[in-house]
Amino acid sequence: MLRIGKIVATHGLNGTLIMTHIAGKSNWLKIDQVLFVAIQKENKIPYFVTACKAHSDDEYHIQLDEVNTIEAAKKFIGKQVYVAEELLTQSKVDSPLLWVGFNIVDVHLGSLGALIDVAQTGHQWVGTILHEGKEVLLPLVEPLLQEVNLRNKYIRMTLPEGLLDI
Repeated sequence: MLRIGKIVATHGLNGTLIMTHIAGKSNWLKIDQVLFVAIQKENKIPYFVTACKAHSDDEYHIQLDEVNTIEAAKKFIGKQVYVAEELLTQSKVDSPLLWVGFNIVDVHLGSLGALIDVAQTGHQWVGTILHEGKEVLLPLVEPLLQEVNLRNKYIRMTLPEGLLDI
């Protein structure tokens, strides 16, 4: 499952939610698709989309099954939204969101482990790996990325010296 965005607000009185997303163009979400909302940290609940309208390239107004009032909708504000990986593979193949699970390989150190999460911070993507028992953030930027192999699911990088020691 890939984290795609976040519920940021309600809209109107009928339970409509405003969801920001990082999937690029707003043409990937359709009625009857499933979004998973992280109600609690590790508890992702599936909800069917009953209505959706792209408000911009990074925002949807959505209605979820069984969320019909503003009171019910307010419980979703600030919650992370996830989708099945297959949903985005049809939409945007080059998105770093699809790299979750890829093995990170440094040209000098070799395999470092799997990418467990990605997030967009401003204009750059940051990936998270678990290296020697601690979380390490890796900037996923052009100067460091040497190769992204979608077929074999690995990312070859040249990491700056000392980055893994922070």
